[in-house]
Amino acid sequence: MRVIVADDALLFREGMAHILTGMGFDVTGRARHGAELVALVRRDPPDVVVTDLRMPPGFADEGIEAATEIRSFAPRVGLMLLSQHVEVHHALRLMTGFDGAVGYLLKDRVSDLTAFAVDIRRVAAGEVVIDPELVSRLVGRRREHDPLAGLTDREREVLALMAQGLTNAALAEELFVSPKTVEGYVRSIFTKLGLPPGEREHRRVLAVLRFLRNH
Repeated sequence: MRVIVADDALLFREGMAHILTGMGFDVTGRARHGAELVALVRRDPPDVVVTDLRMPPGFADEGIEAATEIRSFAPRVGLMLLSQHVEVHHALRLMTGFDGAVGYLLKDRVSDLTAFAVDIRRVAAGEVVIDPELVSRLVGRRREHDPLAGLTDREREVLALMAQGLTNAALAEELFVSPKTVEGYVRSIFTKLGLPPGEREHRRVLAVLRFLRNH
């Protein structure tokens, strides 16, 4: 799997490239900022981009801006963004502005290299990967008027795991239940959130967005 790495910090950039190479990825490019990253992808699109969220010149959301531009001309490239901070609005922007194949992880939590490699491959396969720390913080910030109030504790747990990007099969393994049981939880969540089947709407994404916006 071919990867381009982008980060303004030389040690982190080269360290990440070294780690990915050691895990079997083919690092085809290294970028110091968003413009350089976009240029590299235009020249030779990889399977996945692993980029810092904040880069020069403003150290704000340059990584997301670069990812947005990349998605416009290379829609099949997976986008894995790394950040030093948990920022809900950035997570929401990634989930609403990108049709899958995107991830948002905290740099400090990339300690399990095997799990990190799996997350990169999941993003390359079109899945959405959200850092568990973000989900944990959101769960603890319930608002007074909570549209998710009708969900049971178990359904909330399932929805929180869905927000991390877990598939039904992964949910079954995580919760030690059968796939049919998971399907029942997911159907119940959709029903309680008023998300009927629709050809143009991905109910799973809509449910997760509602979860993120209201916690």
